[in-house]
Amino acid sequence: MAHHCDCEYDHKHESGSVQTDRYHEAFNRFEPALSDVQTTETVNTLLEKHFQENFTPEVLKNIHGCIDLTSLTSLDTKESIWKMVDTVNDFEGTRPDVPNVAAICTYPLFVETVKQALTAQNVKIASVAAGFPSSQTFMEVKIAETAMAVMQGADEIDVVINLGYFMEDNFEELTEELQEIKESCRGAHLKVILETGALVSAENIQRASILAMYSGADFIKTSTGKSYPGATIEAAYTMCKAIKTYHSITGNKVGIKISGGVRTAEDAVKYYTIAKEILGEEWLNKELFRIGASSLVSDIEKRLGK
Repeated sequence: MAHHCDCEYDHKHESGSVQTDRYHEAFNRFEPALSDVQTTETVNTLLEKHFQENFTPEVLKNIHGCIDLTSLTSLDTKESIWKMVDTVNDFEGTRPDVPNVAAICTYPLFVETVKQALTAQNVKIASVAAGFPSSQTFMEVKIAETAMAVMQGADEIDVVINLGYFMEDNFEELTEELQEIKESCRGAHLKVILETGALVSAENIQRASILAMYSGADFIKTSTGKSYPGATIEAAYTMCKAIKTYHSITGNKVGIKISGGVRTAEDAVKYYTIAKEILGEEWLNKELFRIGASSLVSDIEKRLGK
């Protein structure tokens, strides 16, 4: 018996394993993720039951107010970004019953342009940062880029976890990096992109969600919309479940942002339905629910009519 204890003690003091245990301890506080097949079945059942009741003008209005209107292309210019901001300014007050978008999201280079152009009230300025979309740059560069975007006027920062670290179980460096980035956000909110299309399995998505939340993420976000499949209903379900458990453990509410391929009102309502069923009404506002999109805004406005 005594011998057994010694072994356990020795094992704990091997280099690195204490850290590893800390992460697995966190993972173990959560119910195991459903299998991918179970996740799909569960999601389909929820949508069959509840999609129709949520496909209403009222819900579409709410979703409109939760959109991060986004442009992230290599061809963005000050002029094209200014025009995008103008559409938000022009919408202001035209439909008192429809809230304006939640935020405008661009590359760091255009934060200043958005700040100059934006006259609409209560619309946040969001910037991607930290080596977006691959996240494969030096931690110092990530921290500096984040700090500079905030200095230029960003209220929110969207960054990608280091998937390379994740895939080799290097949770220590992954979380340290996120914590440093979070610190350089100062007062800005941090949205952590998991790139669910690269993580593929529900188990990976759940683990990445847990690591991001314990590292100080204000939101966890599905995808970059670049080079990997975008958001899926299954990924959103797994993330919502993790957010719910995290809230029950810590009392902290983390938001969810859906992005990558959400183009129609139908798509948006599906994600809204999942968030509503798993997290409840209290999550269905722009403080805790976002959809990153470009063409979704005009689709919703078309559905609502003038």
